[in-house]
Amino acid sequence: MKHNVLFGPAGSPINYKGAAYKAPKYISEEGLNSYEYQSPYGVRIGETAANTLKEESEKHDILVSMHAPYYINLCAKEESKLEKSIGHLIAAARAGEWMGAYRLVFHPGAYLNRKPEKAMEISKNTVNRLFEELEAEGIEEFTFAPETTGKRTQLGNVGEVVELCATFDHFEPTIDFAHVHARGRGFLNKKEDYNCIFSTIEDNLDIDILHCHFTTIEYGQGGEVKHHTLAESDEYGPNIEDLLSVLIDNGWNANIICETPLRDEDSLKMKKLYEDMKK
Repeated sequence: MKHNVLFGPAGSPINYKGAAYKAPKYISEEGLNSYEYQSPYGVRIGETAANTLKEESEKHDILVSMHAPYYINLCAKEESKLEKSIGHLIAAARAGEWMGAYRLVFHPGAYLNRKPEKAMEISKNTVNRLFEELEAEGIEEFTFAPETTGKRTQLGNVGEVVELCATFDHFEPTIDFAHVHARGRGFLNKKEDYNCIFSTIEDNLDIDILHCHFTTIEYGQGGEVKHHTLAESDEYGPNIEDLLSVLIDNGWNANIICETPLRDEDSLKMKKLYEDMKK
């Protein structure tokens, strides 16, 4: 990859009409570098299609990640829900191994009216169970990427995501900057506001490339409400230029997955901004 920062869509490009597992060629021809394959409602891709996705991504030099199902809660109260969460993560790891996904993104869970410390304790126990089952299944090539969450009732602030990743091998963070912004009710307003995020990562983790999500976002008292386009950045934050400036100034390698409603079109806008700022 030529750039320190890569750009790509969350899901297939908006005008792409083909099968999702064949999207890398289209994404590459657009001028983008990466692709986050979406499995929000269950892992449904089979081995043949996943192998095709791997072949296509390698052929067209597209870095592939995968978003695991939304139903995961590492700290669920019911044992049945913990078992289902582990099952979803195993399915994601298996499919991710087939498709060569370098990150398996997932939302860690929700506090469910418990202290964050208790939710974290349960989550770590669940991850230990997950690893035991992955070993039994013979799945070895995986890197889970817990994502910073957008609601204040959810497990997944920056510190919690970093703690999970510092505790376990095969764990790297996904920093969703819109979620950080919304959870903090407008936290990211200027370039300097990003420093504490990057300092927390640098102080606790050793990573080669930071996996990120970005969109402008509408928020309320509880956090995230709705994603918006880059064109609406005058009304909704955070500001992509601030993030790009921090990445450039500090020499970070990053993969920014665009989650605006115009996912590939806005991703191209981000890439052009980045290239202009680097000149």
